Amino acid sequence: MDSLIPFTTSGSLVDCVDRKMLVVLRDGRKLFGVLRSYDQFANLVLEDTVERIYHQDVFAEQWVGLFLIRGENVVLLGEIDLDREDEVPLKQVEWDVLLPYHKLDTDMKKRREEFKAQVLHEQKGFSKEGGEGDGY
Repeated sequence: MDSLIPFTTSGSLVDCVDRKMLVVLRDGRKLFGVLRSYDQFANLVLEDTVERIYHQDVFAEQWVGLFLIRGENVVLLGEIDLDREDEVPLKQVEWDVLLPYHKLDTDMKKRREEFKAQVLHEQKGFSKEGGEGDGY
């Protein structure tokens, strides 16, 4: 049966259905959930999804439930090893406690990237195209 599925971007996802996955989006968000469905455009449906944020050696999770992700927004998709999932050397804290620190980190990263783009444009002649909010 596996030989009947063409090896394409979406065809290779068949083995990932009903498995816990990590999805990193273009805006930098990290989602953990069970892949329930996908289509030929690599649009994904995650069930029991949580969004995870990080700051230094701590992380926080927020429940987001059922999540539909447009394929063009996926940067990375990877399976979670359930046997090693609890071995993460980070401490979990409440979402509300970590969110201000995460936002500060995100804002600092955005400013650094804008500064680099400005230097590349003004001093090296690079084009400003491609900076439409794509973090990758």
